[in-house]
Amino acid sequence: MSGRLIGVGVGPGDPELLTLKGLRVLTNADEIFVPVGDTGEVGRAEAVVRAHLEPGRITRLLFALSDDAAARAENWTNAARAVAEPLEKGRTCAFATIGDPNLYSTFTYLIRAVKGMVHNVKVNTVPGITAMQDLASKSGTVLALGEERLALFPFTAGRTALRSALDSFETVVCYKGGGRLGEVLEVAKEAGRLEAATYGSRLGMEGEEIVRASEMLGREGAYLSTVIFKSGRTV
Repeated sequence: MSGRLIGVGVGPGDPELLTLKGLRVLTNADEIFVPVGDTGEVGRAEAVVRAHLEPGRITRLLFALSDDAAARAENWTNAARAVAEPLEKGRTCAFATIGDPNLYSTFTYLIRAVKGMVHNVKVNTVPGITAMQDLASKSGTVLALGEERLALFPFTAGRTALRSALDSFETVVCYKGGGRLGEVLEVAKEAGRLEAATYGSRLGMEGEEIVRASEMLGREGAYLSTVIFKSGRTV
C-alpha cells in the first residue's frame, strides 16, 4: 500500500507565518523532508520547521543548484528514492517548501520524480503564505483593488515579457533569480514603473531588507528576491 506525500507551504521565512494546518500536518507526519543546498546551510524551509519541531525529525534532501542537467537529474532521482522508501511502507511524508507548494516550488519536481517510482502515491498540498503577500504587508502595498490586475513573473522571464506586463497590468510581481535584478529594474525604469516599486529579500529572516526598488540600482539582489511594481504607490 502506497503512503501519502504532502507538500506543506511554510511561508516566506518567518516561523510565525506557518499556518495552523501546516503545523498540524508536519507534526503528525511520519517523515518530514526539507530541501538543502550543496553548501549544507540550513535553508528557509528547514529553519521554519526547526522553530516548531525537533531537528531530529527532519530529513534533508539535496537540491543543489547547478547548470549541469545531468547533476540536477541525479539530485531529483536521489531525493525521490529517499522519499519513495517510506511511501512504499504506507507512511505519510511531509515535504516543507517555502512559500506555497504550487507556486514556483521544488515540490512539483519532487512529485514528478516520486510518481515514477511509487505507483498510486497519494499527493496533497497545504497552501502557504507567499513572499509577495509578506512584502505587501510589510511595505504597506495593496496588491490589487477593484478592477486592478496582477501579473507574476520570474526575474528570468526576459525584457519583452516584462515590458509587456508593466504596460498592461496595474501590479507586476517578480520572483527569484535576483542576479537579473539590474536588468529588471532597467526595464521598469524605461517603462516609468520604478519609482513606485518595492524590493524585499530574506523576508522574515535575519538580514531582511525592504527598500524602494530604485535604491537597488547598481546592486545585485539575493536569489530569493521579490519586487512589487505598482502603477502608483498605494498606502
